[in-house]
Amino acid sequence: MSSSHYSLLIILILFSACVATGKNSDGYRIAKLGGLGRTLTRDPTRAVRASEDFQIFFYNQTLDHFNYRPESYTAFKQKYVVNSKYWGGANASAPIFVYLGAEEPLGNGSLGFLTDNAAQFRALLVYIEHRFYGESIPHGWTLDKALSDPDTRGYFNSAQALADYAEVLVYLKQKLNAIHSPIIVIGGSYGGVLASWFRLKYPHVALGALASSAPILDFHDIKHRDPYFSVVAKDFLETSSSCHRTIRRSWEEMDRVASESHGLRKLSRTFKTCRPLESSSQLKDHLITVYAVAAQYNDPFLRPVKVICDAIDGASPRNDILRKIFAGLVASAGNLTCYVNPPSPRPSQTDLGWPWQTCSEMVGPEGITNNTMFQPAPSDLTEFLNDCKRSFGVAPRPHWATTYYGGHDIKLVLHRFASNIIFSNGLQDPYSRGGVLKNISDTVVAVYTVEGSHCLDILPATENDPIWLVKQRKTEVEIIRRWIATYYADLRAFES
Repeated sequence: MSSSHYSLLIILILFSACVATGKNSDGYRIAKLGGLGRTLTRDPTRAVRASEDFQIFFYNQTLDHFNYRPESYTAFKQKYVVNSKYWGGANASAPIFVYLGAEEPLGNGSLGFLTDNAAQFRALLVYIEHRFYGESIPHGWTLDKALSDPDTRGYFNSAQALADYAEVLVYLKQKLNAIHSPIIVIGGSYGGVLASWFRLKYPHVALGALASSAPILDFHDIKHRDPYFSVVAKDFLETSSSCHRTIRRSWEEMDRVASESHGLRKLSRTFKTCRPLESSSQLKDHLITVYAVAAQYNDPFLRPVKVICDAIDGASPRNDILRKIFAGLVASAGNLTCYVNPPSPRPSQTDLGWPWQTCSEMVGPEGITNNTMFQPAPSDLTEFLNDCKRSFGVAPRPHWATTYYGGHDIKLVLHRFASNIIFSNGLQDPYSRGGVLKNISDTVVAVYTVEGSHCLDILPATENDPIWLVKQRKTEVEIIRRWIATYYADLRAFES
């Protein structure tokens, strides 16, 4: 399998609503995984109750914030949702907590960190959908149609999305006469990246940002070597060295069996594939994604890495290495009629939209180099760029994100001008390697847990949360409380 397949595999492992499958720009089937949506509704009754407190609105949003051509003034409906149940009101300058939508439809439910803390802050809760997702697509088109139109597609980028958020929030504060209500923006994964960028680009709009599992350093020209898969391998090794060893040995065994006469048929039977395998890469891609999903969402409740490793280690000694791997696959997926290579489902909006985003500005092709659990597949930027150009007719701009938002020498740069950003991470999450893990200043801080997983800190709190997770959230709340207290003190001083 070529390195671009690995690159496209990982750039798609970001924050979609459910486990799905799709195709990369070569048409090769790959799997992608869910983000916050996987665990947002651990308590379904709570989600229903929360939805009753929400009101849905649509803002007439500007298509192009950065030009003054006639078509730039075209408006489209952008969805946002408001929960005012706990708000202390404009007269009290009570705060506004804002969730910045990412690469999926917004939905009408709740996000744990906002609803869990709204009462104690007396905060207004606002959720804004990202342009080109959900019901916020220009011209009222479907996403398929918008993406097929080169002119419209060109307005689908993070800078326009951040400007959308700023325009909605300025409008809301004016509408509610809440001019002095401080705004805290919150996001997870890509949404966390947006939250940190929003604070940097619009400090006059947002007082601070909580950026959960935000890989702001995961771009081509600044990322560390093999960051993602090295953490996946580490998670498995720390769980079980024998499981890690079995997985490492399995790749060559798959290639060996595939090279035999009727080998692919044998692999298809062993792994109960939904359709006959055409190459060993199809099987390996699927397993790589299963292991990546398990590592990224290796939370303390489900412990998916342990589930896989217990099945692999607990398989009968009479089983060969591939049957042990299949046991791990069954443990992860559950009892199904078939496993690998299923028919293509209807693509979600994330399946459609995120490839464009990664093929335009969010460029971070991922390779596998000196890894202890996977076969090497170094990243090839040229091949990645060519794949994207074939798909969309334009070449990616791999250096634009770090030019526009920064990233080089981030500690020095942000220490000089940035403030009020929390970068939260769980070190089980492979994306933590692309995040900020050290304090940059007194107000640009890293809050991480060794045992945490992707976006775990902003999911709903439960009675069974481990003490380290409770402490992480408490630390984040205390930091935000200090930001707001300082803001109120400054406000009183300037008014007097």
